[in-house]
Amino acid sequence: MLQILRSLGPAVAQVPATEALRAGAGALIALGLTGLFLLSPGVNLDLGLYLVAPFGASSVLLFAVPNSPLAQPWSAIVGNTVAAVVGVAVCMVVADPAFRIALAVALAITATILCRAVHPPAGAVAMTAAMSPEQIEHLGFWFALTPIAAGTAILVVLATIYARLTGRRYPFRQFTDPGTHRTSDRNPSERLGLSKGELTDILERYSQSFNLGVEDLARLIGAAELQAATHTISPMRADDIMSRDLITVNPDTELGEVADLFRRHRFTSIPVVGPDSRFLGIIFQMHLITRAREDALRLDRGFRAAFRRLLDPARGTPVRAGDIMTVVGPRATVDTPIGALLPMMAEGDVDAVPVVNYARLAGIVTRTDLVAALARHAIRPQADAVPAAPG
Repeated sequence: MLQILRSLGPAVAQVPATEALRAGAGALIALGLTGLFLLSPGVNLDLGLYLVAPFGASSVLLFAVPNSPLAQPWSAIVGNTVAAVVGVAVCMVVADPAFRIALAVALAITATILCRAVHPPAGAVAMTAAMSPEQIEHLGFWFALTPIAAGTAILVVLATIYARLTGRRYPFRQFTDPGTHRTSDRNPSERLGLSKGELTDILERYSQSFNLGVEDLARLIGAAELQAATHTISPMRADDIMSRDLITVNPDTELGEVADLFRRHRFTSIPVVGPDSRFLGIIFQMHLITRAREDALRLDRGFRAAFRRLLDPARGTPVRAGDIMTVVGPRATVDTPIGALLPMMAEGDVDAVPVVNYARLAGIVTRTDLVAALARHAIRPQADAVPAAPG
């Protein structure tokens, strides 16, 4: 009995309230803008430009689960449109209401699967057409174009824009997308030795093609392998391998001095601290290059000239460390196991993780520190396994 009750509970993992608000706000904006377009006073309603209930269901997929294959542009636009065509056709040839509705939904499911455009709201689109014979008699197959295809396309465009603005990815990643460094090499955690065909076969074998994309499967497998690797690593903590004698700057340090520190010490990152060594952020060399590139484009000048201007202490308003530091990167505590540091630096976005102790900077773990620790861990078991020489 307890097992039955558990099976009736939530199947979806708990998500942060901010993510729920993000999805809800996206649907609000998208449906509002779509409604303004479709229901504007200057639009002739005789053309079928109006909102339909299935758009609400499409919004759930587009904004709440944008990584789902069922939410992708092809599935949404083609799925809804094909279902509308099927619904209109059935409505024209079947008189009995109950049979008409059931047949429209059944054929819509079949047609969207064959078109590789499964989109759950498409069933509601077909049902809407089958339940509205008078409206369909007036609009005919125009119903598939407006409001269905037009409205769905607007929602997809707005979902794409909203995802970019809120730090999400829609449409979902493709297996052939460039890696982090914009090269043909895949990200390190996704180099599984499995081809796209093999990953697709896994999805089909376990009937998961409608739930997960090939690229997302590769990312999950890579993340799982990385997490499993952390279980075999020695129990060393960040405190055991971090650098402690740090070169730091404060938010008011001019970029010319920051650049000199990078050159003098051969660092790739410099922490930014406030009073009492309070950690405020970190500057990577790439931040200097990115800022100079942005200035070059904005001021329409060469990169070298923009870089010299960026570091010039005599400029009217010197750029300071606080202007370019990042505050959103990963960080660790002195008790963080080194296994937990692996995913923080695996993708190459950062090559150093600050270690804080009660908001104060205690040290920093670089990728070099981590590689050295892993190398020592790999060598020691082998040394332990070598039998002692006979006396």
